[in-house]
Amino acid sequence: MPYRYLPDIATADAAFEATGATREEMFVAAADALTNVMVEDLATVHPRQEIEIILEHEDLDLLLFAFLQELIYYKDARRLLLRASSLTIADTGSVLKLRATARGEEIDPGRHSMIVDVKAVTLHRFAVEHRDGTWRATVVLDI
Repeated sequence: MPYRYLPDIATADAAFEATGATREEMFVAAADALTNVMVEDLATVHPRQEIEIILEHEDLDLLLFAFLQELIYYKDARRLLLRASSLTIADTGSVLKLRATARGEEIDPGRHSMIVDVKAVTLHRFAVEHRDGTWRATVVLDI
């Protein structure tokens, strides 16, 4: 599993560390960790709808922050549970551009065993680093 939960970060929040061999793998792992905080079994989220997400930012960590916030937005605004099925990050020199395809479906209480409702990504202890050939993100979610 390319992510693990961090139980001792905050008492009213959920925290995880997502990893990947590439930035893109780390972003996908973080997206899955975010969704898995909300729904017990990721396998119950079927790819019935497709959303294209395009974002840009000067900083990689804030690009990840914006990406995760976008997934929360779709959960709140359209009741969609989404998983990133493809994701690329292009460095144009001045900004990083993310293009992702997220697939999922509307929350169905009969099929999706919901755990908690994630309200937002926080900047508390938020970090992205590349060390020893592995990309790593530490994320704390407000629940």
